[in-house]
Amino acid sequence: MTAETDDALGEDRSLLIVDDDKPFLTRLARAMESRGFEVETAESVEEAQAKVKTAAPAYAVVDMRLGDGNGLDVVSAIREKRADSRTVILTGYGNIATAVTAVKLGAIDYLAKPADADEVYAALTRTKGEKIEPPENPMSADRVRWEHIQRVYEMCDRNVSETARRLNMHRRTLQRILAKRAPR
Repeated sequence: MTAETDDALGEDRSLLIVDDDKPFLTRLARAMESRGFEVETAESVEEAQAKVKTAAPAYAVVDMRLGDGNGLDVVSAIREKRADSRTVILTGYGNIATAVTAVKLGAIDYLAKPADADEVYAALTRTKGEKIEPPENPMSADRVRWEHIQRVYEMCDRNVSETARRLNMHRRTLQRILAKRAPR
């Protein structure tokens, strides 16, 4: 651990990571431990809220959608116990309304999945007023469209007909899109 890491984190290095994707949770926990955090993990809203009641963390990384509820409930619980906590929301379902809600509930940043450990660390340690660098390789419009279709498809339990109805798209067109590889 370097002096720069010490300055960025301060005295309390407790970090709670909440995500129901076990491999991602494990990788991120290891990466954040190597950056000087004292990491606790949780895979559900219920488990996270129990850990927050025991000891509210100085930092938190919370997935928006969890198997048993909404990650914003965890953000609220953390904020009630510890107003100075720095919380980052991770989501594969990014939209402006949920980003605004997350910030109103006390999140300091909102990152789209897949976010790597460097992005998470930067968001947690960013000073107030520090500008965010635009991404070097942003997703193409085709990739954004494909990601959106995939999210809706998963929300509909992989039901092609229901997904097509919700997207206001012909079923065969949707089937063709789903059969192709993801664009870059």
